[in-house]
Amino acid sequence: MPGTPAGPERGRVEWAVVPSAIGPLLLAATERGLVSVVFHADPRVRERALDRLAGALGADLVELPSGRLAEPIRQLAAYFDGSLRSFDVKLDWSLVTGFNRQVLRELATTVPFGTVVGYGDLARRVGRPAAAQAVGAAMGANPLPVVVPCHRVVESDGGIGGFGGGLETKRQLLALEGVLPEPLF
Repeated sequence: MPGTPAGPERGRVEWAVVPSAIGPLLLAATERGLVSVVFHADPRVRERALDRLAGALGADLVELPSGRLAEPIRQLAAYFDGSLRSFDVKLDWSLVTGFNRQVLRELATTVPFGTVVGYGDLARRVGRPAAAQAVGAAMGANPLPVVVPCHRVVESDGGIGGFGGGLETKRQLLALEGVLPEPLF
């Protein structure tokens, strides 16, 4: 459950800030897998995100002391250079529960690179056809954006919808995947 201290079995959270085509990303991993991806990880954003993670996971935070993040970093670099279309990294889902976890897992497993799905369509896929707004809330609570591709969820009328990383970041990710054209300037 989010907000519950992880206890001694979780140990520590390893983190690093890595460059990407959409700006610096803060990545964090537990022994279970990648637990968090944070956009626009300038020093102020990084410190707030690390404080939230420490509180939510009840674990010590350590800047990249081992190889726990090596594979997520490699795969994200490959995604941004266009050579990776599907992530295959261990994920720690402990920051999300219930309906949100169900929606995010459905998204991660059924909406491939270069495709989009509507909020209502995703709600129907998880058996809650009237829950399009709740799906939007689940996207906003996604602790693993890019890897769990909430940028691929759009409005049914063709609108881009919202995005926790900002609409320009969502446009860039959809352009990278060929869903939208690259900006002219």
